[in-house]
Amino acid sequence: MSNPAPHSASLSESDVALLREVRDLYPAIVREIGKRIVGQQELVRDLIVGLLAQGHCLMIGAPGLAKTLMVRTLADCLGLDFRRIQFTPDLMPGDILGSEILEETGDGKRAFRFVPGPIFGQLILADEINRTPPKTQAALLEAMQERRVTVAGATHTLKAPFFVHATQNPIEQEGTYPLPEAQLDRFMFCLHVSYPTRDEEVQVLLRTTGATEEQPSLVLS
Repeated sequence: MSNPAPHSASLSESDVALLREVRDLYPAIVREIGKRIVGQQELVRDLIVGLLAQGHCLMIGAPGLAKTLMVRTLADCLGLDFRRIQFTPDLMPGDILGSEILEETGDGKRAFRFVPGPIFGQLILADEINRTPPKTQAALLEAMQERRVTVAGATHTLKAPFFVHATQNPIEQEGTYPLPEAQLDRFMFCLHVSYPTRDEEVQVLLRTTGATEEQPSLVLS
């Protein structure tokens, strides 16, 4: 019995052309991100690979290493709707997913209307995700796996593409809630953000104290 043909054999010419286009556009994306971010080349590469593989990423690093700026810049270069959620101990699932409000209609009747939460974006930054209780962390499970959310029995589809990039602070663990295995399983990559070198720190200092800052351009739509 012969072995089945590999999946790559089913690629069409348009698929191959798209892959070649991504290969050619990668240097342009890195160049535009480099207008804001100094160094962190491996992190940039891994984040882009995660996006291409339609996976979520968990970034672990000390404060001040430009994790938030990195994700925001990536969204600007790729034309994605960026949303940032600051996770705190008092954050509730409804603060992420959205909730229904009771309002009066034009004919005098009352009805519930769904108000979408910040999860209804395309590139979501879950900042310090381990600072919120497991109940709130679990609000992301369906969104990260199914690309949809269920509120009050109604299912709402999220915009495509949809990615969650979460951050953790490894040096301060008081008041945090370790991510359960079910939550960690939703992430494709766990990326450790390193400190910049001395020369890179000098470049950061020169950029942040300069009169003007070069803005990245849109590479993909």
